[in-house]
Amino acid sequence: MMDKKMKYGAKMIEEAKLVAVNNPTENRDYVISFSVPEFTCLCPISNFPDFATIYIEYVPNKKIVELKSLKLYINRFRNKEHFHEEVVNLILDDFLICCNPKWVKIEGDFNVRGNIKTKVHVIHGVKPSNCD
Repeated sequence: MMDKKMKYGAKMIEEAKLVAVNNPTENRDYVISFSVPEFTCLCPISNFPDFATIYIEYVPNKKIVELKSLKLYINRFRNKEHFHEEVVNLILDDFLICCNPKWVKIEGDFNVRGNIKTKVHVIHGVKPSNCD
């Protein structure tokens, strides 16, 4: 008989939250960029999977996001139903709570589905001029 206990990886993903650590270079403005090319979530209407690349670009304040927490957090979406627009805004909201950056841009570049390609961008704050 198989053990029904949740495996440790699934448990880590289910419980994942973004974690902030101290910005090691707080004395200057700089840009941190991430791309997440294997993002998935489920369509709330059809329950078909949606695939995207999520891009995150930000100018940190006192905290930066810890990368393992970001990886686990992003994987939480894979079995959850969300519209494209909702996903990108949820990620922004959680990112702001986590590390309160000076500026952040999050983009969801979703794969074509039904002959339509969707890109959703959200921006918060003002990007410092020395970071252009």
